[in-house]
Amino acid sequence: MANDRLRDALLSNGLTPDALAERISVDPKTVERWITKGRTPYAKSRHKIAAILRENETYLWPDALDDDKASEVSKSEIVKVYPHRNSVPAGLWDRLLAQATTYVDMLVYVGMFMTEKPGLLQSLKIKAKNGARIRLLFGDRDAPAVIQRSTDEGIGPHTISAKIDHALAYFRKLDAVPGIEIRTHGTVLYNSIYRFDDEMIVNPHVYGKMAPHAPALHLRRLSAGDLFTTYADSFTAVWEDAKPHTWED
Repeated sequence: MANDRLRDALLSNGLTPDALAERISVDPKTVERWITKGRTPYAKSRHKIAAILRENETYLWPDALDDDKASEVSKSEIVKVYPHRNSVPAGLWDRLLAQATTYVDMLVYVGMFMTEKPGLLQSLKIKAKNGARIRLLFGDRDAPAVIQRSTDEGIGPHTISAKIDHALAYFRKLDAVPGIEIRTHGTVLYNSIYRFDDEMIVNPHVYGKMAPHAPALHLRRLSAGDLFTTYADSFTAVWEDAKPHTWED
């Protein structure tokens, strides 16, 4: 059975089977068999291919790892667990942002603490100009889930809506910048997600607690792991149902 996932991943990255074969030092006919006959490469080759194609190894070859092995690898994707988001060192946020060259994704209702980063907007503009994809997801101020969350935190039903207005006013300078998209969503926000290439800060939300007081996970993507991909897929699901934000003059 052909491996259409591998075939599509090659096409998405503008690579031919011959080009992949050259990069990982194997015979082109071997790559063709991986694609057309669904043969599974050895682990060393799987790791290299997944890294080149920026895909999850278990996505490209679902049967290559048993559940126990995949679970074990996923544990290794957890770099550190912080008891509260505001315990994440400022230097870590700075490093993640500074080193990101391909992806910067942010899924929040407000995320106002990010505006405290000096030069944030200019940094995002430069990254977008250099080819990075910047996707920023904020809450829809009028969404029932946003109003409920504000109520649950004990700060009044419209406080988070007001905070969203302030955050969007700050990020308005990024409107229409090529490579940067800003959308709003009305989903129940189980986690805030901040992705910087293959690293991520996930802020799981806790009922009755404000986001800074909830835990945070620092994740680093491994090709054979599922944890990082789970949150990346969650971001994509919200993004696809979100609407582009337009500012009123």
